[in-house]
Amino acid sequence: MMKFINYLEGISGISIFPLMSLLMFFVIFSAVLVWVMFADKNYLAEMSKLPLDQTDLNLKKPTTQSNDILK
Repeated sequence: MMKFINYLEGISGISIFPLMSLLMFFVIFSAVLVWVMFADKNYLAEMSKLPLDQTDLNLKKPTTQSNDILK
């Protein structure tokens, strides 16, 4: 891994990429944090229960017939 440092040092302007990555991370993290702080609490509560709620889903339960095809 260290042998590639010599190649990277030869590229002009490469030092901006780590700074831009950090800046992008900070901006996205801050945006998500602000969205969570100001999001509707009822919406968040409803979304948090959605994976466990099966009343509105029309999922077919696996049957033994579909398992017999795989044998």
